[in-house]
Amino acid sequence: MMGGKVQGQNGVSAEAPVPLLTPYTLGKFQLSHRVVLAPLTRLRSWNDVPQPHAILYYSQRTTKGGLLVAEATGVSDTAKGFPQAPGIWTKEQVDAWKPIVDAVHAKGGIFFCQIWHAGRASNTDFQPNGQAPISCTDKPLTPQPRSNGIDVAQFSIPRRLTTEEIPQVVNDFRLAARNAMEAGFDGVEIHGAHGYLLDQFMKDQVNDRTDKYGNSLENRCRFPLEVVEAIVDEIGADKVGIRLSPFADYSEAGDSNPEALGLYMVESLNKYGLVYCHMVEPRMKTVGEKCESPYSLLPMRKAFRGTFIVAGGYDREDGNNAIAGNRADLVVYGRLFLANPDLPKRFALNAPLNKYNRETFYIPDPVLGYTDYPFLEDIE
Repeated sequence: MMGGKVQGQNGVSAEAPVPLLTPYTLGKFQLSHRVVLAPLTRLRSWNDVPQPHAILYYSQRTTKGGLLVAEATGVSDTAKGFPQAPGIWTKEQVDAWKPIVDAVHAKGGIFFCQIWHAGRASNTDFQPNGQAPISCTDKPLTPQPRSNGIDVAQFSIPRRLTTEEIPQVVNDFRLAARNAMEAGFDGVEIHGAHGYLLDQFMKDQVNDRTDKYGNSLENRCRFPLEVVEAIVDEIGADKVGIRLSPFADYSEAGDSNPEALGLYMVESLNKYGLVYCHMVEPRMKTVGEKCESPYSLLPMRKAFRGTFIVAGGYDREDGNNAIAGNRADLVVYGRLFLANPDLPKRFALNAPLNKYNRETFYIPDPVLGYTDYPFLEDIE
């Protein structure tokens, strides 16, 4: 039994350790448990600038020795895919992140910034001067349901990046990583998942290029790996993780051979010594819904030489089994952590969980559905 009684020395019963609540060494960081806050888009940053209410939100979810990944944060003024998502390309944004990062550090947390470019999953309303979103392709995206199950996102026809423009986008990621260090973050997570720009290049359903960034698997992975290399060179591999979702087909970004894609990326990442690879379970093929899948992350787990983090529909039992079975080193929780700011404590006690409210995932309210979910002691 996870967390059940076991017979200790001299017949005294002792608590069996809960696998998710065991310590772990993540590169140079000492984690006290393995429950990670997922990068969750919350759309409460006005004019691309994170707001003071995020200080409470993140600090509520911080534990001493706990790892948090910040919400998807734009690397440039062309990166936006949502209204009111934060960025990290200006001094004002960097300065706004500092007190948020400080609050997490004050409670002993480890904080990575997820840096992101939406690519074609955007529209002209979010782009500078109303220009077309950029991508590897000029194929448009049909309207997509948002993960709250309520909103539908609309997209504009993208503009295909020229071969010569791609190094500038790589540089945008590099500068964003440097800015994240300036803001005080412990590291960055490169967003290479969920149908956004890096994933658009990797997936053969989207990438229809004929230059050195298209066609073969190696070519499709070239741009994401150039981003990895630039960031590693800028801030050091010990501060760099990446999120990948080879099996997902979010935003019409599927691949004909997702396992080969996942393995190629993991084996390529090994050359750079990244501190972690954060991969989304094959069962999360679409937004927020589990489905049966013949695939497993195990081949990628075995091939990757750093810390392997899993995400996608995990509950307490499932997460404990993943750690106990050595299928993962750390487990990411999104909706459960959103609704339970003290999730590690609740898992330790096997306490009941607050239910999340999808209707407040993306509303701009600085409190409602954001910092007003109760802690365990508030309920008792």
